[in-house]
Amino acid sequence: MAMAERFGTRWLPFRFAAAVVLLALMTDRAVLRAEATPIGINYGQIADNLPSPARVSWLLRSMQVSKVKLYDADPYVLSAFLDTGVEFVVGIGNENVSAMVDPAAARAWIQRHVQPYLPSTRITCITVGNEVFKGNDTALKASLLPAMQSVYQALAALGMQGRVNVTTAHSLDIMGSSFPPSAGAFRADVVPYMQPILSFLSMARSPFLINCYPYFAYKADPGNVPLEYVLFQPNAGVTDTNTKLNYDNMLYAQVDSVYAAIQALGHTDIDVKISETGWPSRGDPDEAGATLEYAGTYIGNLLQRIEMKQGTPLRPSVPIDVYVFALFNENLKPGPASERNYGLFYPDGTPVYNVGLQGYLPPMDYSRGTRKAVHLLALILIAVASIALSLS
Repeated sequence: MAMAERFGTRWLPFRFAAAVVLLALMTDRAVLRAEATPIGINYGQIADNLPSPARVSWLLRSMQVSKVKLYDADPYVLSAFLDTGVEFVVGIGNENVSAMVDPAAARAWIQRHVQPYLPSTRITCITVGNEVFKGNDTALKASLLPAMQSVYQALAALGMQGRVNVTTAHSLDIMGSSFPPSAGAFRADVVPYMQPILSFLSMARSPFLINCYPYFAYKADPGNVPLEYVLFQPNAGVTDTNTKLNYDNMLYAQVDSVYAAIQALGHTDIDVKISETGWPSRGDPDEAGATLEYAGTYIGNLLQRIEMKQGTPLRPSVPIDVYVFALFNENLKPGPASERNYGLFYPDGTPVYNVGLQGYLPPMDYSRGTRKAVHLLALILIAVASIALSLS
């Protein structure tokens, strides 16, 4: 039956017009607050073919993404998100951690990279270093906590205490034991550093950030790690013999093992957030599981869990807080092919796989004066496409 016969010749234009008027009454930030995608996204830039930050701003906001994590404090990115309501985590790279021990250097860094953008750009967290305990640089490890303390004190001196958190992101290999989750414990060589860091996080009310990749476990032992368990697919799960809690996916087990390790050092007041997780869509021949199908399955099922506001078995009432890695495939990242293929999107804005994240990457840069008009047009186009699909 023809669409006009099903709905009447006047009904469809009326519905279209109503949708357009409704969207026209909404500002960028109102739409973002009302319908924000409940995930954060890591925006890495180790590539030579990425769109400009101004275009990326349109892409992320058309997806209704409300949280973005950077590995630096790129002024072009922060400027591109002025007055958008998007929340940012900015980073101090490992190469600059030792310098931040000097209170004057920490203060200067904040005055240059954070203070000029507040409050128009919502910078809510600073990560001091990334996966510091993964390497063998003892000087870097020793500098981490003093650098975090200097940054925290500088924020307080500049009147930003309580507005911007200070923390650091860890690799999961800080764990000496992670199974069963209740037996989670930090590596013995990490504990002397971790104990005072946890005390600092507790005092500052800052989160503990962990980078979790079930893919690595599957890649290392595909014959013994059930694919369903790492991809959030139906399975019997694994029961922790100590707590009797059942885990139907590896990510939640990893997070709860970190909670157990923190508790073993005397802290129960620190939230654990997943600062990175993802799955590569392509890899080298010896990289088991790095496929388009598995990547889409992992991210798609993870999104469903987040939208359900699920917590882990140990903390079921606390929804998991996740930053997906990464926004784009990054063609200059070193290492195996998988490292360059974690993106949700190709650099031209085409989705790598379909998990329901609709976005619009404009073909050119726009001035701030035309930001709202172009974003509104993108939202209208997405709404029209959704209406058309619902009527087909």
